[in-house]
Amino acid sequence: MKQYKVAILGATGAVGREMMKILAERHFPISELHLLASKRSAGKVVEWQGKPVMIEEACDEAFKGLDIVLGAAENDIAKQFAPAIVKAGAVFVDNSSAFRLDREVPLIVPEINPEDAKNHHGIISNPNCSTIITVTAVNALNALSPIRTMVASTYQAASGAGAGGPLELAQEVEALRTGGKVEPKVFSHQIAYNLIPQIGGEQYEGYTSEEMKMQNEGRKIMHLPDLRVTCTCVRVPVVRSHSISVTLRFERPVSVEDARAAMPSGRRSEEQGLPHAARHVGSGSGLCRPHPSRPHRRQRSDALVLRRSDPQGRGDQCRADCRAADREINITPPVLTNRRHVL
Repeated sequence: MKQYKVAILGATGAVGREMMKILAERHFPISELHLLASKRSAGKVVEWQGKPVMIEEACDEAFKGLDIVLGAAENDIAKQFAPAIVKAGAVFVDNSSAFRLDREVPLIVPEINPEDAKNHHGIISNPNCSTIITVTAVNALNALSPIRTMVASTYQAASGAGAGGPLELAQEVEALRTGGKVEPKVFSHQIAYNLIPQIGGEQYEGYTSEEMKMQNEGRKIMHLPDLRVTCTCVRVPVVRSHSISVTLRFERPVSVEDARAAMPSGRRSEEQGLPHAARHVGSGSGLCRPHPSRPHRRQRSDALVLRRSDPQGRGDQCRADCRAADREINITPPVLTNRRHVL
């Protein structure tokens, strides 16, 4: 088997450390692993697969001779080093949002559009975390009947803000327990025992940058440029695990049974004892419910409600469940303005 020379750009951050773990878990064929970070981290030694690896300073020369560079740094760092990575002949798989909507850069979810990766020009982009776990379910349903509209609500953990997010949550919980002062730094408001209905700054017509990522990235990944999408992103006070609720309207009716069969299986989550909504909803399978406005269950509907969660922060351990919704539900995307209120 071919061995690859791999580097992680931003190796000391939360995403970079997770990449190191996943490379080891997946037994990725690596002949050399280079950990690249800022000058202040250079020279430190970390352990990977039982061996010491010294952190190197990220610079243009550091990419020579590499096959793959995994980007775990912020947008400005990704943009700074991308030209040098491509020039060195390596493939830059970037986790930042710097290149996601660039027409020359494929945006890849391997379970959906792996063929797009063949058209890269040295850079492959990785989608937003909430986008990934949403489109893996939504794309499977689109194969049953074209989707007309999608309404999504995401509930994103503190870990989505980086390594400082869970730390700030823990500090605030302790401060409130002991009567101390809460001073938010990572988040715009207190996150402990609170919900913040805004992730990112306002970008377009009342939508935040995080909400626009969900809308535009999904369209690109699924090759549905005209898909009507509206999204609300909320930060929730849990350490790790994003959850998403999605309402879809199709061109043709889709049965709940067909939808269940089409979506990725949650059996692995069940085997590992991970929570999922189906276990706690109603009787029997608990996956199909009538819309509250109707007393009788419908067998087929042109609208479905999905709930999808990522208990371990890992897309391959997600579980989705769907319920029938009344075809008369009105999910026309509204114009959202002045809708942000933090108490």
